[in-house]
Amino acid sequence: MADPKKLTEEEWSEKLSPESFRVLRQKGTEISHSGKYNEHFATGIYNCAGCNTPLFDSDQKFNAGCGWPSFDGELTEAGIEQKTDHTHGMVRTEILCGNCGGHLGHIFNDGPSETGLRYCVNSVSLSFEKKGEGVKG
Repeated sequence: MADPKKLTEEEWSEKLSPESFRVLRQKGTEISHSGKYNEHFATGIYNCAGCNTPLFDSDQKFNAGCGWPSFDGELTEAGIEQKTDHTHGMVRTEILCGNCGGHLGHIFNDGPSETGLRYCVNSVSLSFEKKGEGVKG
């Protein structure tokens, strides 16, 4: 794959589904409780749907009841970037894939584990790879 930070929006549009493009490249949000990974608890790695960078381990996932996949941490190598987001009359912290810059969701300081974090992520921003099988889904 070409350097994902150098792809044009037209190239991203051709590579991604319309919904993944809307969320990853246009900073959209999928409808609460609609994503395929919201209630998904298989063992494996959650990757960026845009560039396949590993982002989260299934051990970091928990059911926050918010309607989006939630994680209490990220993989060390993920390099997730954080950016202040002032949209919709709120001040939040947006999370972006460190490799391709794709919008993943937001991070909050209300997580239930010792990290105190909740990475609230859109399912369409993710792909999943089962541990030990190399199978994506």
